[in-house]
Amino acid sequence: MTKTITKLNSLSLEGPPENCRVVVAMSGGVDSSVVAALLKEEGYDVIGITLQLYDHGEAVGRKGACCAGQDIHDARRVAEALGIPHYVLDYEARFADSVMDDFASSYLAGETPVPCIMCNQKIKFKDMLDTAKDLGAMAMATGHYISSHLGDDGWELRRAKDPERDQSYFLFTTTSDQLNLLRFPLGNIEKSKVREIAEAYELSIADKPDSQDICFVPTGRYTQVIERLRPGAAEPGDIVHVDGRVLGQHAGIINYTVGQRRGIGVALGEPIYVVELDAQNARVVVGPRECLQTKIVELRDVNWLGSTALESIGPDGLLVFARVRSTQAPQPATLIWRDGRVLVELHVGEDGVSPGQACVLYENGEGQSRILGGGWIKKAIATSAIAFGEGAVEVIGSQSEVSVNS
Repeated sequence: MTKTITKLNSLSLEGPPENCRVVVAMSGGVDSSVVAALLKEEGYDVIGITLQLYDHGEAVGRKGACCAGQDIHDARRVAEALGIPHYVLDYEARFADSVMDDFASSYLAGETPVPCIMCNQKIKFKDMLDTAKDLGAMAMATGHYISSHLGDDGWELRRAKDPERDQSYFLFTTTSDQLNLLRFPLGNIEKSKVREIAEAYELSIADKPDSQDICFVPTGRYTQVIERLRPGAAEPGDIVHVDGRVLGQHAGIINYTVGQRRGIGVALGEPIYVVELDAQNARVVVGPRECLQTKIVELRDVNWLGSTALESIGPDGLLVFARVRSTQAPQPATLIWRDGRVLVELHVGEDGVSPGQACVLYENGEGQSRILGGGWIKKAIATSAIAFGEGAVEVIGSQSEVSVNS
């Protein structure tokens, strides 16, 4: 068979490829299958690993709903066609404890979690990487669209060449130590080319659609999953306007997200939005659109990959580019370190930012820019305080608490 394929860059491992064992995280999809095929052709000692993370029947409470089984079957078929060893690891219990349980807790706390980031952080780039080491691998390769570059101070993480496929938002928790062992061969290849490579290798999954949904929420109804994981935990409460008026009642804050406009359950004759989920008091706070704009976010659990120490940035700040949603381009921002707190001032601002989301920081806003790290949003602070008279509800955070210029 004649192949016209863009060859991968070297994995920068010591010794000839045949002496380098590489574990490939095979999800059963096109991207990871192509990585395995190309590394095998380059001569690496390739081992494929697929994780059994969930059972859709358990997740949604109905029989015959397991799509994970098909993914495992697809990965196994590709491995057989390539002639590489393939192992399936049962990580269901770890996934349930580390990802699904945290997902439910986060929603009940009024946050908007990003479980794919948690999975990469707590399972794929932790437990799975440890397994790769146990197998004697010198590196673990994945099909993520992100690239790593060996710089003067070690491995750096960079955005993918294909901006439409860039997955850097979901990988900001990757640590420097992990980068020494991780490789992302598709970072410099466009998605259309990857499918061409799959067809050239005659892989059975060449036309397989990309996964779109959260893997354990196949119906898209995340509330259904939360109710099964935490039965009875959704506490009813008041729907409150930012001016203090009680407008109605709700059946649980898990049914709402910050920025939501439709399906709130009350009508005022003018557009209103969910601007805060007050879990402590079981309140859904609503108000006009201007209440949604966020200018400052405070981060927790920051993973820093920059060349200089985060603590050295100081109150004067560092110009960065920030991304608070995976679907939007990074925008100019100022990163500030003050008394152990990490603050990000968004120069343009962003609507509907919620605690629990991620804020990823980049060196610049174009091309394959370097990822400086990021953190989880602890607090979103409104662009301006809006007073609605006595008894007004605090909108989001405390506007007077943080002043980036003080």
